[in-house]
Amino acid sequence: MARDQSPDQKRAFKLWFDSGKTMKPAAIAHELGISAALVRKWKSYYKWEEIKPKGRGAPKGNKNATGNKGGGPIGNDKAVKHGLFRKFLPQDEETLQIYDMTADLSPLDILWEGIRIKWTNFIRSQSIQHVKDRKDVTKVLTKKKPGMFGTEQEWEYQQPWDKQAVALSSQSAALNVIARLIKQYEEALRAMPVDEVQEEHKLRVQKLKLEVEKLANKDDGDNDSDLINDWVEAVTGDEGTGQEKAAGV
Repeated sequence: MARDQSPDQKRAFKLWFDSGKTMKPAAIAHELGISAALVRKWKSYYKWEEIKPKGRGAPKGNKNATGNKGGGPIGNDKAVKHGLFRKFLPQDEETLQIYDMTADLSPLDILWEGIRIKWTNFIRSQSIQHVKDRKDVTKVLTKKKPGMFGTEQEWEYQQPWDKQAVALSSQSAALNVIARLIKQYEEALRAMPVDEVQEEHKLRVQKLKLEVEKLANKDDGDNDSDLINDWVEAVTGDEGTGQEKAAGV
């Protein structure tokens, strides 16, 4: 006895059938936000190719559709994918625009955008957290108020070694997150059917790895160069340390 079909399975079949049985599983999966493997499984298990069309259309003389040019009422949310959740978002234009623009993104694209954002923030942080030398003390005004003998001020002094420690710690955490995201992306690529993996998907990671290697090989005297080298090797799967490579080991 066949299992009950889920709503997603029914929608997947309708998309495939309405396309004249030509729509690919990958396209259906992208439309519904599910995996292409699951669509192929449904197609095989429920024998879509053997299903014959049923009679369609209203009885002759039916006037229910008279004057209807198609589509729902103005303002109807049925045309918006997952319109139910859209109603609960902040209704400012920017939020809704971002939400609607991401409707056509595949899980792989969303993961890649996350990698790009993390990497961009990491690169930008290098100039913000840069510590020049041991004399690079930061003086910050923390309190200012009127006093009996004039304005009273309190200052906080941030020592360079403290700032460097914070920078190294935050950079290490950021690199670990980026490394995990890249590995997840590559695992997702390996799980996809070969015919669905585009060359663009592979070039994305290759280009990012080159950027990371350039940063790691930059001889700027920073103390975090070893940290970056270790991260590059973890992501690329290379063995040995950067020093061993340089020595030809």
